[in-house]
Amino acid sequence: MSPDFLVIGAGVAGLRAAIALAAAGKVLVVAKDHLRESASEYAQGGVAVALSDDDEVRLHEQDTLAAGDGLCDREAVRVLVEEGPAAIEELIRWGMEFDREGGRLAFTREGAHSRNRVLHAGGDSTGREMARTLYRKAMSLPNLELQSFRAITDLLVREGEVYGACVLDGQTNRILRVEARAVLLATGGLGRVFLETTNPDVATGDGVAMAYRAGARISDIEFIQFHPTALRAEGAPRFLLSEALRGEGARLLNLAGERFTDELAPRDVVSRAIVAEMKRTGASHVFLDLSHRGEEFVRTRFPRIYSTCLQYGVNIGREPAPVHPAAHYAMGGVWTDLDGATTLKRLYAAGEAACTGVHGANRLASNSLLEGLVFGARAGRAMREIAGAPKPGLARIEWSIPALEERQLRCLAWESCGITRNREGLAEACLRLESAPLQATPHPSLEELERRNIHGVLLLIASAALAREESRGGHFRSDFPYKRPEFEKHSILVRGLGVRFA
Repeated sequence: MSPDFLVIGAGVAGLRAAIALAAAGKVLVVAKDHLRESASEYAQGGVAVALSDDDEVRLHEQDTLAAGDGLCDREAVRVLVEEGPAAIEELIRWGMEFDREGGRLAFTREGAHSRNRVLHAGGDSTGREMARTLYRKAMSLPNLELQSFRAITDLLVREGEVYGACVLDGQTNRILRVEARAVLLATGGLGRVFLETTNPDVATGDGVAMAYRAGARISDIEFIQFHPTALRAEGAPRFLLSEALRGEGARLLNLAGERFTDELAPRDVVSRAIVAEMKRTGASHVFLDLSHRGEEFVRTRFPRIYSTCLQYGVNIGREPAPVHPAAHYAMGGVWTDLDGATTLKRLYAAGEAACTGVHGANRLASNSLLEGLVFGARAGRAMREIAGAPKPGLARIEWSIPALEERQLRCLAWESCGITRNREGLAEACLRLESAPLQATPHPSLEELERRNIHGVLLLIASAALAREESRGGHFRSDFPYKRPEFEKHSILVRGLGVRFA
């Protein structure tokens, strides 16, 4: 099996890159689960873009830089906001139907935005509709094949050059080798590293873990965004209650019905306020209340959230919903340049698995879908220029699986690398992870491979968080509660070299 280009992941970034690649050769897109199971499908809030009459690209740039808390790559941000409008207009030409008011695009405002610039589709199903639009476009193109239930186990590398990947066939449980002249990591996020997460089960940090093992640079991995408002109803998954609810006037209340924070503050601020309030009152949750807007408005504006909450016994049009913070988005990942190129030849990354520098220490709400579109397209265009086939190798992959169980790992992540961190907890986490015995297996299962990736990514997060002795953006240290100018740098992790800042 030898396509010209291998795209790992079928979310927004992967599909957009594949579309850009289709005219340049045979493209194979593989997904670990079925093709529609990606973080893109769960993106409710919308996509931020400076297209409204009262908005400007410059203002979107300023808001993104402010949210990033001193660590955004300014050039990457400029690319995002300047190329974003054309990327959205292209989607509209491909058939995506954003919500409108009187024939005009309807823009809403979310936390830390200075203008109404967030577009929605289907009320609260923006990511799903965007992925569907890209999927339809991809399927209309020759030379493009999509395969489901194909989990990548490791990248194939020879002398610092990636020439393919090992793939676990979900139907036969056999390991296959796929060689390609360029590979794109668009594997999405890492939320399942944490006990509480809004991410789908497939979000086990696979792209970051395999890139690190292969020798690629990982950057800013300590910056994890915890969404303040995940549903906390009995028997319910940690379903995300979009920030757009607060944008439409939803209030955060403690169990006594009192407001206790600014609902439109950045997510890290709101998450810490909720945790502090729960600790103060001894409660397991707080409430998010939009019932004052009326049931008809809530059902129409947020149909998916309304119906999902109703399924678990909560009518958010009439009563407040119990909520609790949960791991939501990774600002860091596999370091890339502006065209998605990593530090390994022929390896590219885009979307949440990548660290483009756009998000800095804290992502501005609804910038992630736009990043997937813009940088997915840029990566695809750059990969088209890769000439010739790489030299194959005879790399022997060893599958060593850590003995720690997945729940142990996720509890450790939540307790030590969660919303509030400190030296003692982070050092203990590093020690437990580094000392965990490894079990060699010739035929790893998907569960074992995911556990290996969770273990590897958690160690990267804990190591970088321990080294960053300050609080900034999505990284909060109770023993270093303030920003320190000497840490206004990016963390860099390369296998065998520890953590450094630059």
